[in-house]
Amino acid sequence: MAFSDHYCIDTDGFWAMSPPQLGFGPEPTASPLLFPTETPAAASSPEVEAAGDAAAAGCADERRVRRRISNRESARRSRARKQRRLDELRASAAALERRRRELAARAQAARGRLALARLANAGLRAEAAALSLRLSAARRALALGWLYNAAAAAGGGGACSLGFADIEQTIASLIA
Repeated sequence: MAFSDHYCIDTDGFWAMSPPQLGFGPEPTASPLLFPTETPAAASSPEVEAAGDAAAAGCADERRVRRRISNRESARRSRARKQRRLDELRASAAALERRRRELAARAQAARGRLALARLANAGLRAEAAALSLRLSAARRALALGWLYNAAAAAGGGGACSLGFADIEQTIASLIA
């Protein structure tokens, strides 16, 4: 059995053992070579070189198959990671959409309360304006009543025909 039947160069440039060297096949014969690039003089026959090429091709095929399997596993893991990330993003989007709907409902309710408050405020302002007018009229009527009383007291009662009771009624009607 030749040296090249059991060893080949892997992708990193190192010598690697082919499967028969892993303890599952016959033990290799000790090679007197010091360097892997040297070939013994007896191994220079065409049959040995063809066997060496076949073994090297077998190692290359084996590496290619292992690399293909490794790439498939890596792609599977990558797809799984992408799927997990996509699921997380979908869950996050759903949570954000629920939160958006909740906030929109709260904003709508707040706008409704604001409209009611503005309506109530407008009503209160109108009522305050009406009360302010009535208060102003009452003050004028009261001031007029004092003038009449002062004129009646100064003129001896004949200058003003209105009595105090009439002024009170006028004031009451203005206030109501």
